[in-house]
Amino acid sequence: MEGYAGFAVFIAALMIFLATGTPVAVAMGLLGVAGAALFVSTDAIRQIATIAFSQSSSFVLVVVPLFVLMGEALAVTGIGRDLFRAARLWLRRLPGALAIGTVFACAGFAAVCGSSPVTAATIGTMAVPEMVRHGYDRRLALGVTAAGGTLGILIPPSVPMILYGVITETSVGDLFLAGIVPGILMAFMLAATVVILVWRDPRRAPPVTDAGTPAERWRALSAVLPVIVLAILVLGSIYAGIATPTEAGAVGAAGALLIALLARALDADTLGRILGNTVRTTAMFLLLLIGGLFSSFVMTRLGIPQGMAGFLTSLDVAPWVIIILINLLLMVLGMFMDPMSVLVIMVPIFFQAVVSLGYDPVWFGVMVTINIEIAAISPPVGFNLFVLKAVIPNTELSDVVKGSLVFIIPLVIGILLLLLFPELALFVPQAAK
Repeated sequence: MEGYAGFAVFIAALMIFLATGTPVAVAMGLLGVAGAALFVSTDAIRQIATIAFSQSSSFVLVVVPLFVLMGEALAVTGIGRDLFRAARLWLRRLPGALAIGTVFACAGFAAVCGSSPVTAATIGTMAVPEMVRHGYDRRLALGVTAAGGTLGILIPPSVPMILYGVITETSVGDLFLAGIVPGILMAFMLAATVVILVWRDPRRAPPVTDAGTPAERWRALSAVLPVIVLAILVLGSIYAGIATPTEAGAVGAAGALLIALLARALDADTLGRILGNTVRTTAMFLLLLIGGLFSSFVMTRLGIPQGMAGFLTSLDVAPWVIIILINLLLMVLGMFMDPMSVLVIMVPIFFQAVVSLGYDPVWFGVMVTINIEIAAISPPVGFNLFVLKAVIPNTELSDVVKGSLVFIIPLVIGILLLLLFPELALFVPQAAK
């Protein structure tokens, strides 16, 4: 079977499964079992047990629950509120100060949380009501928070980057370092989008009248000092080569629990909720990984990735044209699948072709992560859209969608910049070596 034909059959079959309400991890596992039984051999089905055991016992994947635990613990401390207040007071002179403050509060929380929905929910619960109270357009408030939340998976630590690293056998530490500059760049581009929107229609974001005293501004900054120190410890130890991502994750999780304890936000019930959320997220992650890797194993036995790589590299077009086509496909699929599923399904299929074209695996990992950011705010399935609808009272999904669409533009521009200037992603990991 030709690579592109096999790919089309796989995607069509997956869509049929998803239309029945089957969870993505289960759908990919069933497709793998069916493909192995029909086209390989029934003995190949045993490989799913090998994959499940090897991944569940992998030391590398210990980092996943550690970073999830870190984000969950910090989410209950009120640090999101402190980040928003500090950003609001220090950025008050800018047009759309509260919206820009929301972006940078999300960026600050992203440095200690590897999840986009958690970032959007933590910052959104206080930022959106505050913006609406100050007369901000509700759609702008919801849209900028949903878009700012996507920074949670680009600025390291990042759970999707860990998943990409495991699937492609790429260094997770290099991926984390590669996300720093693009993550900061995306934060500034989202902030610039706010400035342009407010400049075109100042009624959408009235000026901030509560400037606060210098003492209040410094107190607000000192309140977020613990999370700044924690982010430096986690990312700095990886950058300096002192600790592996797993070891840094352990430091981050312990530090987050200590911050929650000192903030008197950690009682027995809260700890149980934090641990329960960590277990559920980790279990979902592992199921997706096992189902995706088994499907990848079967597709490799059928020659689908090899066929796709041969087909794409044989096209009489420039390599950048193929990369753009891959990105467009990722964006379209991101509209109908959850972001992690897009990563698990598409990366094994296109990775070999991308490397054959001469592109760096770390660079491609950052590009895929930005595509996942776009998927998180793309209707009809964008996770961040539904998260904000759930956590913000009296919110219509249509308002979240309409407010978020304009922020897809800077994310797409970010992909184009990364294509034109790969050094944006590769400079820091290369410097670390």
